[in-house]
Amino acid sequence: MATITPDTQIDIGHNDDPSSNYLTSSRGFLSWAFTLDHKRIGVMYLVGIFSSFFLGGIMALLLRLHLFMPNGLFPEWLVNNDTYNQLFTLHGAIMTFLFIIPSVPAALGNFVLPLMVGAKDVAFPRMNLASFHLWVLGGIFFLIALVTTRLDTGWTFYTPYSIQTSTNVIAATIGAFILGFSSIFTGLNFIVTVNTMRPPGMTWFKMPLFMWATYATAIIQILATPVLGITLLLLMAERILQIGIFNPALGGDPILFQHFFWFYSHPAVYIMILPAMGIISELMSVYSRKPIFGYTFIAYSSIAIALLGFLVWGHHMFVSGQSPMTAVIFSGLTFSVSIPSAIKVFNWLATMYKGNINLATPMCYALSFIFLFSIGGLTGLFLGALATDIHLHDTYFVVAHFHYVMMGGTVIAFVGGLYHWWPKMFGVMYNEMFGRLFCLVVFIGFNLTFLPQFIMGSRGMPRRYATYVPEYQIFHQLSTIGAIVLGLGMVGAVTVLIVSLFKGRKAPANPWGAATLEWTCTSPPPYYNFEHAPAVGSPYDFSDLKYDPQVGGFVKDPEAANKPKTDSHH
Repeated sequence: MATITPDTQIDIGHNDDPSSNYLTSSRGFLSWAFTLDHKRIGVMYLVGIFSSFFLGGIMALLLRLHLFMPNGLFPEWLVNNDTYNQLFTLHGAIMTFLFIIPSVPAALGNFVLPLMVGAKDVAFPRMNLASFHLWVLGGIFFLIALVTTRLDTGWTFYTPYSIQTSTNVIAATIGAFILGFSSIFTGLNFIVTVNTMRPPGMTWFKMPLFMWATYATAIIQILATPVLGITLLLLMAERILQIGIFNPALGGDPILFQHFFWFYSHPAVYIMILPAMGIISELMSVYSRKPIFGYTFIAYSSIAIALLGFLVWGHHMFVSGQSPMTAVIFSGLTFSVSIPSAIKVFNWLATMYKGNINLATPMCYALSFIFLFSIGGLTGLFLGALATDIHLHDTYFVVAHFHYVMMGGTVIAFVGGLYHWWPKMFGVMYNEMFGRLFCLVVFIGFNLTFLPQFIMGSRGMPRRYATYVPEYQIFHQLSTIGAIVLGLGMVGAVTVLIVSLFKGRKAPANPWGAATLEWTCTSPPPYYNFEHAPAVGSPYDFSDLKYDPQVGGFVKDPEAANKPKTDSHH
């Protein structure tokens, strides 16, 4: 069997004109659908992921609108309690499996990682394409569940209900199973790419921190995702063949399902947040014009999160009847995983200290991230503490905490990263004023949506209820208004980027003055990424870059060779 390297790519209708970039090198549907170019695969992922985000967002807005009134805003024939259960289940499942887990690694990671290593492509281009095709196939199964009898188990598929319900659990579990393979393929590719394709001179501690984060994420993807796959297969077997693994009537144990599920799904939240943290490390340094503070600690903390994340799954099950000793151990381990995250936050803040801060749109998202992620992280401490969790478990407090970390963390960082790399991806600059404006709208809408949920959760409002007592109405109404503002802000943020494709001015190679390798090639990159092998320096040393008003971006300063170096990231 011939070995596959990026040099042996076969692309349909590929044009070798040196002036063409990856967007114009070939045309037609097939040249995209079967491309082996990591950049095109990243762009296709981006379109697919945002489509899923839109679908999940519509469901979230319907949920919030319904909760505007204590007995439901929509008439019974339109949204009854069963429809409500199906809506929040599909919102959760689509947002988790189709959007947030592949968001940063598959869309931005696929595009940026090989450029950061100065390589022509990822290590296994065909596996990369297969991972995208599997993602599409998994998405189709979720759509089948959506248009048939839907799904009402909650995104967690908890037994024994998921064995008994008449909704289409099988289609959804097959979809999640296939998406797991897509995730594993992406992770494998990144690990091999980082290990084998770094250029001479790029040692482990000269890698950009985004690469450390995606590497740590890939470790989790490869080690945790198979557990989810096995669990979903067992669930299907139990549902079809009535074996008696999870069904108590047949001698099974429904709590065993929860252990299996969370053994994957807690590490999965670090699959979601770690790449986002990698983006923030890049943005903080570039937009503060300062080498990142505490490089080594941030790098090691990514690995620490990846490893500690495997040891804390039991904190989802404090009220499931596990022994008090087990609960105390899981609680203690839960606090330990917060330490590496806090290390990152303090290092980002220290990076900004005395920096020359440029409040471009990506930096606005990065600052939003720090504020929102800190609230998400600190409210997690109350859920990790046994005494308070017993009261807060399954209330809106958990919903708000989860969304502050995932939406306020991952999604905000994802959009910030998208704004940061957009000029590189498509070769156009967007409207900076509108970019910042919609960042502010998203920030206000987000807090208005989820802050009231902390209050009503701590007052005992259970999650997943379609109706509620009137005393919670004001919080629900604030939350619904916030959700509308948040939705408009997100639509605006995406619109700014789409409009730039048609009206944006041409982007220079390095508009932000970043020192990582992806900014040394043209925008958008040529088909093979680099005309010549790029020279590797420190990823956070900005001393040899100066702004050139004619180019509209940063260029190498010829006089920098005579100046003393300012790189101090060790």
